[in-house]
Parts: sequence; structure tokens; C-alpha cells
Amino acid sequence: MRDIDPIASARRTIALEATAVRQLAERIGADFVAACELLLACRGRAIVTGMGKSGHIGNKIAATLASTGTPAFFVHSGEASHGDLGMITREDLVIAISNSGETAEITTLIPLLKRLGIPLIAMTGAPQSQLARSADVHLDISVPQEACPLGLAPTTSTTVTLVMGDALAVALLEKRGFSAEDFAFSHPGGKLGRRLLLKVGDIMHSGPEVPRVTQDRPLRQALLEMTEKGFGLTTVVDARDELLGVFTDGDLRRALDQQVDINVARVGEVMTRGCKTVPTEMLAAEALAVMENHRITALVVTDNNHPAGVVHMHDLLRAGVV
Repeated sequence: MRDIDPIASARRTIALEATAVRQLAERIGADFVAACELLLACRGRAIVTGMGKSGHIGNKIAATLASTGTPAFFVHSGEASHGDLGMITREDLVIAISNSGETAEITTLIPLLKRLGIPLIAMTGAPQSQLARSADVHLDISVPQEACPLGLAPTTSTTVTLVMGDALAVALLEKRGFSAEDFAFSHPGGKLGRRLLLKVGDIMHSGPEVPRVTQDRPLRQALLEMTEKGFGLTTVVDARDELLGVFTDGDLRRALDQQVDINVARVGEVMTRGCKTVPTEMLAAEALAVMENHRITALVVTDNNHPAGVVHMHDLLRAGVV
């Protein structure tokens, strides 16, 4: 084992890659604008291709493009010549990544792409390479040196390539006016997706699960309804099933403090009128904010002032909103 300081080594790597990224920023210009215009005009998908480490980076770039409003997927350059080229249509655009610009598996595809009239954006570290010269637009991802002291393992070059891909994705996102809600539709299983898409009506308890009594019923009946449904409250309605308010655990404690005879009292005498409600179309995340602001654990969901459901804090926890 050589006597090498790992901290010094790590700092050297970070400094080399940071310098390369700063230099990349200085090269962003007309070619980058042209690449964005080609991608915005594309009526199909952006097909990203590459070999080796460039392929791994290309896969991530394709995923980032797809999740930020630019339909995209990755095609392995080696497999493209053995059938996967059939995934690419005349409506698509190809982003080919090769640090040398001479990767045989990619240059083999160039005549076929030209024949189909498919636009080609090249990302290379060699502006005079075959791939760079054949492309409609060339994005220069050259670096002064790799962080690998042997100059062999793609390190700085792959970092710069990834940054260029992120720059493209974000520029296109902003140009398209891609919103957080658009992002959520691409990530419905993620926490952001649930917060931006899930509505109260999707998770509320409805139908016979909704606790309900009329204001003229005995207080003991309201207690039975609360116990059976398990929300710590029951809705109180009139003869037309319109919401008048709620009776909660807190109302019960206050009634006992005031020495109300729960055996003879009616619900309407001790209920809370004008309770906090939410509509079925409200986002679940907004309902959570209402609960937190008012320090309550359940909300009545209404439809035209009729109790349509109840949503509890536990429902939001299970749905992953919290």
C-alpha cells in the first residue's frame, strides 16, 4: 500500500472537476442554443446513445430529460446495430456521447441516421472528430485532464458530460414552462407527486364510514357513533342532511366540565357549530396544512354543505403526504 493521503487525493479530484465545469460554462454559446432549438422542434423523442462510461452518463441524461418535459430514452450504441435501431423513428432526434468522438459503435450509426434524416447532436471532447464533424450540432465537453492520475479512467470527462446534460434539461424545462405539477405527473410514486396530485377525495372515508347524527338525537347516541367510526368526532346534520357542525372528544370534555347530564342532553346543545371543513378537490397536502394550523387531527369533507367524507391525519400518513 502506498503512503497516499486520501483527503489530499479527494480534494485534488474535486478541484480538477470543479475547474473543468467552470471552463465548460465559458464554452456555452451558439451551439448550445442550436441544440436546444433542435430538441424543442423535435416531434418525437430524444434518443441518447453512448458506450461504456459515456453510456452510463447518457442513461442518466435521458432519464433527466424524460422527467423534465422532454420525452427521451437511452439506446445502447452496441445494441443499436443489432436491432435496437428499430426503436428510433424519423420523428426522433439522437444525442450521441463519445469523449473521443471516434467510438466505432457510434460512428457506424452515422450513415444510417443521415439516411433517415434524423437530427444528430454530438457531445464529444474532440471537435475535429468524425462524430463532431458529422453532427448537426456539436457540444464541446473537452476537459484539460482526467482526475484519474493515470489519465485512463473517465472521471472529469464524465462529470462534465453529466453537467452538460443537466444544463440542456434545465434550459429546456424553463423554455417549455415546465411546472412542479408537470414534474409530479412524471413522478406519481414519489413524495412530491403525492403532495401535488393526491386530493382529499382520493383518501377520505365516505359512505357508511362517515359518522353522522342529527342535532335532536340524544348525546349518548353521538358517543356510540363516534366510538363505532373511530375518528374522534361525528358530523351533526339537519333533516336535509346538511352539515350543522360536529361533536368531538373536546366537546364531550367541555360538557362534562359543565356537568351536563349526558343521559338526557341532546347533541345540538353541546356540539361545535361552524366547524372547519374542506372540499373533496382540495389537495391532501393543503388539508394537512389546515389540520396543522388549527391543531386538529380530522376534517369533515363536504359537497354542497353535505358531509361527503372524513379525512384523518392517519390517512395522510398512510398516503405518504406527511
